Amino acid sequence: MEYGSKDVCKAAIRIALTDTRAEEAELKDAYSREGIKCAAVDFGSDFASAVPKILERAVVAAKRENIIGASHADEGAVAGAAHEALQQIVDKCVGLNLGGKIGIARCNSHISVCIFLEIGLLNLNDVTIAMRHRAVKNKKYEYRRMGIWR
Repeated sequence: MEYGSKDVCKAAIRIALTDTRAEEAELKDAYSREGIKCAAVDFGSDFASAVPKILERAVVAAKRENIIGASHADEGAVAGAAHEALQQIVDKCVGLNLGGKIGIARCNSHISVCIFLEIGLLNLNDVTIAMRHRAVKNKKYEYRRMGIWR
């Protein structure tokens, strides 16, 4: 089946919302059978130090799960999508503590990054979610579409 950006975004959101490692692994296996690669990673920190950690963890998790290669374009797509997702919620986060999960999904040329956050101080938490998508050239996919690669 051919999956588009909407489907890949849904996968990133669902993997970011998992509660346990077992649920995460089960969902990754299910998506893998459908041709969508997924990764997730937890984080927690105050906002000022969280931004570089989130960007780094997103790229490392995507590389660890073979969602992206070591190319500058792939790493930049994941880091850029994660950064733009953070920009959507920065006003709520300044000066507070963050904890949450990053979900990353890819199918063919579509890469999506979802950031699920709890933002707060002590037990006074707010919850938010941010999502961004990137399209990255995928030679294997492009060749297959042209009938060159089987």
